[in-house]
Order: sequence, then C-alpha cells, then structure tokens
Amino acid sequence: MDSPHDQVLDDFMIDNETAAMEIEQSDVIDEEEEKDPFLKFINYAKSILYQNAGDLEEDSVHCPGWSWIANRIIKTCVAYSSGVTPAILLSELSLAWNEYNRSGAPKKQPDFIAKLKRKHKRAKLPNTITIDSIYEKKFLSLSSVIEAVIIDAFTLPGTNIYMLTLGDIWSSNTIDLYLHRRFYSIADPKNGILRKGREVLLTGCYLRVATGSSVFARLLPTEYFVVLLDEDEDDDAMLLGAQFCSDSFSSISLDAVKEGASYSLYARIEHIGPLEVQGKYGSLQRRQITLVDNDGMRLKFSLWGEQVPVANLFSVGSMLAIDRPFIASDIDGSVETCDEICLEYGSATQLYLVPLILHKEQVCVTQNHYQGSRLSTASNLSQGPIVSQVTLPCDSQGSIDFSNYPFRSYVVDLRDKMTSISLYGIVTSIRASEGMFSLRIEDATGAIWAKLHFVTSWSLGRLGMGHTVYISGLSSSLTPLKSLELSWYENGTGSSFFNLSCLPAFLNTSCLHRLLCLSDLSIHTSGVQVCRVWLDQIEHCHVDTGFMHTLCGHLIDKKASSGDLECKFCHRICNGEVERTFQLMITLADDTAKVLAWCIGQTAAELLQISPSEFYELPEEEQIMYPSSLEHEKFIVAIVNSRRQDCGGFMEQDHDMVDWEVTRAIKCE
Repeated sequence: MDSPHDQVLDDFMIDNETAAMEIEQSDVIDEEEEKDPFLKFINYAKSILYQNAGDLEEDSVHCPGWSWIANRIIKTCVAYSSGVTPAILLSELSLAWNEYNRSGAPKKQPDFIAKLKRKHKRAKLPNTITIDSIYEKKFLSLSSVIEAVIIDAFTLPGTNIYMLTLGDIWSSNTIDLYLHRRFYSIADPKNGILRKGREVLLTGCYLRVATGSSVFARLLPTEYFVVLLDEDEDDDAMLLGAQFCSDSFSSISLDAVKEGASYSLYARIEHIGPLEVQGKYGSLQRRQITLVDNDGMRLKFSLWGEQVPVANLFSVGSMLAIDRPFIASDIDGSVETCDEICLEYGSATQLYLVPLILHKEQVCVTQNHYQGSRLSTASNLSQGPIVSQVTLPCDSQGSIDFSNYPFRSYVVDLRDKMTSISLYGIVTSIRASEGMFSLRIEDATGAIWAKLHFVTSWSLGRLGMGHTVYISGLSSSLTPLKSLELSWYENGTGSSFFNLSCLPAFLNTSCLHRLLCLSDLSIHTSGVQVCRVWLDQIEHCHVDTGFMHTLCGHLIDKKASSGDLECKFCHRICNGEVERTFQLMITLADDTAKVLAWCIGQTAAELLQISPSEFYELPEEEQIMYPSSLEHEKFIVAIVNSRRQDCGGFMEQDHDMVDWEVTRAIKCE
C-alpha cells in the first residue's frame, strides 16, 4: 500500500502534468490566434466594441459575444464580395450591435414598462425587432416578431374599430395597431384582457407609413397575435383555471366536434418542427408543433401556409393555451399524419402563451489574455486565475445556451448539453451516407464530429478537406457509447455555415489574411493560406473537363446500370443538377518556391480565364495550346492542404499525392 507521502507526491505530479498540458494548450491557442489574421481582426473588433462597455460583468448584455462578431464579419464579407475595409467592417459591427441591443430612452417609458423590464426573464425570440427600428427603417418584414406591451387600448372616435398603442421594453417610441376583428371579444373594455400592461407577441404585420395628414406610422391588422399570461398574476391564473383546465387531449371526441363542440386546451410545447413542403408541386408549407398535456398525451398542432410564421412566437418549454382550435382528422383525409387527430389554427382560434422562464447557470471563464479564453471545469479551477463568471441561460432539460457566450469556444471546451455553439476550424474528414453528412472539425485544441441535418439535401456548396469553416447553431450530446457529438440543423435557430476558403471577399479584404510565400507552406500547414503567385511550367499543366453536381461542387459519375448521373460526394442521383466543369492540375510559383496544386469548378475557370463550355467547344489542338498563353499570369490565390488523393477524375489515377488545393483565385497585375 502506498504511504500518505507517496499519495501526496502522486497527486502533486498529476496536478503538475495537468497544469503543464493546459499551459501547452494555451500556448498553441495563442500561436494560432497570432498567426490567423481573421482571428486577430475579430479580437481587434471586439476590443473596439468593448471600449465603452467596461470590464466583463456577471450578466453582461452590453457587449457582443465572439460568435456574434465573427458571424457579422463573415455576413458582411458575403454581402460585399469585392472586399471591404477595416473601417467598413467596424462601422457595420457598430451599427448592427446598436440595432440588436438598443435600450431606448427609459425616461420616456411608462412606469409599468420599467417594472416589466426588471422582471423580464424570458429569452428574446429570434427575428424580434424593436419599435424604434421600425420608425428608423420605415420598413417591416412579414417574418419580423414584435414583443410588445399594451400602452393603451381605445376605439377610434365615431367607429367601433379597436386600436392598441404598443411599446416594448427596448424602445422609447410607441406604435398603434389596428386590432384584427377576431380579437375583439378579448379587447372589450369591461371584460377583455387586452388592456394596459398586457404583453403580446405578433408577427405577419404590414406597416402603414405616415402619409398625407397621417403623422404616425401604424400597423395594419394581423391574425398572428399571441397573448402572454403570467401564472403568478391572480387574473391570469383564474383565466387558465376556469377556461383551460377542464379539457384535455384525451377528452377530444370527433363525434362531438362534428356536432359543433369546441375545446380549450393547455399543454407544454415539446418540439417545434422544421419547415416542411407539402403538396404535389411543393407549393404548400407546414410547420408542426408537438404539444404534451398534463396527462402526458401528445398531439400535433399544425400551421399551414401563411400561418407558418406563428411558430416564431413560440419557444420550447413554454405553455400554450389554445382556445377553440380546429380539430382535423386523418379519417376523412384532411390531414397527412399518423395520429388520428391534429390541432390546427382555425378562423376562431385564439392563442395564449405562458412563456418559459429561463434559469441561468454560471460558467467559469479563465483567460489566456484579453482575447482568448476557455471554460474551466471543477478539475482545473485551481490551475489559473478566474477572471469572471459568465451567466448563461439554461432550459428545462439542463441545456446551456451559448449564443451570447463572450469568448470563442474551442473543441476542448465542449461538454454535454450545450446549445447554440459556434466553432471555427478545419475540415479534416467528411462522411456521406444515405443523405446524412458528418464533418470532423479540428481546431488548435482537438477535433470532433458534427452531424449535419438538411431540410432537403446538401446546400452548402463546395466543401473539401482542409477547408476552413465557421459554424454556428451547433448542439452537443452524448452518443450511446458516451462520446461527445455535435448536431447542426440547417433551419435551426441561429444556424449558419460559412466556408472561408471559398469566400471571394476573403482574398479581397487584406485585414482578414496575410500574404505568404510558397516557401512558407508545408505539409503541416493547416487552414486557408493566401499567396501571390504566377502560373509556371504550363507544359505540365493538366486540363480536363467533366461534369459536377451544382449543389455541392463535386464531380459526378454515370451509373452503368441505369445511365443516371450520381454525385461522388453526396451519392444522389442528380440528373438535371449538373454543369460542365474544369479539372485542373497546375504549377504555381513565386520568387521562393514552386507548388503543384489542383482545383475544379469556378476556381479553375478563374485561373484559365475561360468558361468550361467555351473551352470544351475549342478544337482539340487549340485546347492543347491554350494553357501556354497563360504562363506567368499573376494571381492571388487561397490555398489549403487537402491531404487527400481522391481529388476526382484524372487525379485519382495519379500516383503522386497532390497536397494542395486552390480554393479561390483572383487575377492581379
């Protein structure tokens, strides 16, 4: 048996080994962020936005998180493909953050709104816009969500038209809404609940701008209107108890429905399904919400066509009270569902919502320096100084929402039950099987597999090994074998996917990259690199044309048995989704070295300065001679270490591995 002295010595060695590993990992992170200009610019932009916000607070909502900044920078680059300047990026970030997190002018807000602001503990819904922004933009999208408070309810003089004056907790302005007639019964001054101080959610609104004698903008009537209830308020508790507690899902009778019976149901929102396309020609949209009543019975609540945006007003875990839903049955073929009945949003239906109050969990954060950080677990809290504790929302299942996490998340930080994760890393492996795609994403701290779920099929464009990607909207979970796995849903809240290696603006924006010499590249280089090169040894240039799948940018094969065209990457029959493409292997050179590289598609066309169709129509002798006219043409290229032999076409037959892929190119003088 070990002596106490030996045990203490062992513990000391383990602690020191852990500390050494963490220091080494910290050094690797620092080195990566120092070498990557994109990461450096995010940290620079973050420091600018933080200048007026002070130090990190426990529950700060005044400073944007790392992922918000990264997402906004990339979206700006997508919008301006010809490139942007640091000043443009910083301006866009500042304006977008002010819009996203405006606080309004509290001195102009009524006291009851200030009170609501203090007790406001639910998550801000996606697509939420402020009333102030409506006035500034003089525009309102039908998909926008307004989280409002009723300031006043009145009828227009000389009419029976109900009006609501709406405010919100973020704005100093108010706006009037023409109330839709289906809600007049609950707007009655004596018995109605639509009165001052009531919170409501609405979407599908049309804006009537100020014209002529009208000084103010107004909102036109919308049917997509949800009333918020608070179980802690006596009046709301009595309403729920009197109207919604006598019926349950099991009490619904189709015979009674046919005789005109109506129901008032109360259930928890368990799942909000993705947007589905129904009908022979894909012309009808549907979203289904899974509800669970107090007896544990489940029913689907379906939204069809123009009703679909109503789902944006819901949140998983909230309680939904449905007064007089339309009861559809699959017996008469009116719905396509495996259940006998389904609830729908009918012409007489009214919706009330008791929103989920988010619990919050503190996540300890340690920082390497101002711009870098990592999560601290119980085992390493003693290994370094804790700068702060960040409070993040936690849902009823214990999943923590990282959408507003202030720092960059690394693979080593990931744990079970994390949602809205953002990752920046390198694709090191891709699996595609029966419509399911999995990516292995690697950063300076490790690698992890992520499953990608698409609405229909692959829609991210060309993606290959060695490409640098930024993904947001990831969720973590444990597999049956207790290994950690990420999931990503294309239409999930906050989901985005960007391939920086193929982004045109990346080459045109000098603050997001630095020019390297070819001699600086090595087989150990990871991530996208940018070099200024010329085309060399054109006599060794290998040009071929073939066909690629337009959705994913990969080559296709013709199946011998059926003659159908099948994508090599996503293994789909893609007849009608193909276009002619180049397959190019060429030597790049600069003053320091030469590199053999390959590329296909638009990048190859940029280097050859001709379209595949035009090249294909040239006589054979001109095709052979054409590359010689390009010798010493200069380009700025994005190049990645593809680490693969299955490059497609003729490259599969080449015995020498071609390490480098050119993912983007622009001609320069």
